Amino acid sequence: MIVKKLIEKITYFLISKEKGATAVEYALIVALIAMVIIVGLTAVGGGINTAFSNIADKISGAVGS
Repeated sequence: MIVKKLIEKITYFLISKEKGATAVEYALIVALIAMVIIVGLTAVGGGINTAFSNIADKISGAVGS
């Protein structure tokens, strides 16, 4: 009876630690994905800004303001 309870407590401890480790792994994956998105948007941002500026200039020229 005592051994069974001890095994249950050890199993619970190991399972709960595994869930914590999984949460940390998921957090690292999410952080890595966020970093890739930020770097990608920063790299593309200059080109998008130039494109929108060109569009705005052409619209202003067409409207005549």
